[in-house]
Amino acid sequence: MDAIEAVESIQREMTAFARRARASAGRMHPELSLVSYTLLGHLEERDGCRATDLAAHYALDKSTVSRQVAALERAALVERRVDPDDHRVQVLHLTEAGREILAQVTESRRAAFQERLADWPEEDLVRFAGYLVRYNSPGTDRP
Repeated sequence: MDAIEAVESIQREMTAFARRARASAGRMHPELSLVSYTLLGHLEERDGCRATDLAAHYALDKSTVSRQVAALERAALVERRVDPDDHRVQVLHLTEAGREILAQVTESRRAAFQERLADWPEEDLVRFAGYLVRYNSPGTDRP
């Protein structure tokens, strides 16, 4: 396999991976899309942030984030709080229900990954993890 074929194979496999991830997100929690799960994870990791920060971080349109956040608010998974440093700004935070659902889905996803990778040698796992980190590093967000 040459470099061109390798890149084409990577593209196909990454597309298959994304499709599988979207499908499995729906199975793990029917009301929580992959995008919603990702946004909840980011809010937990950052202990809250603005919707515009979510849009910028994930290179999503503000209207897309707005729709996702509205759905998460309706489901009582996210709440808005006034930023104590700037009362003009609203910061999104997980509710207790949001934390619980995120923990459940995260554990289900972890178990699915562990099952899928169970027979991989440790050195392959470490190498694969390193490649994914490198691929997803800042500055590599070109299509």
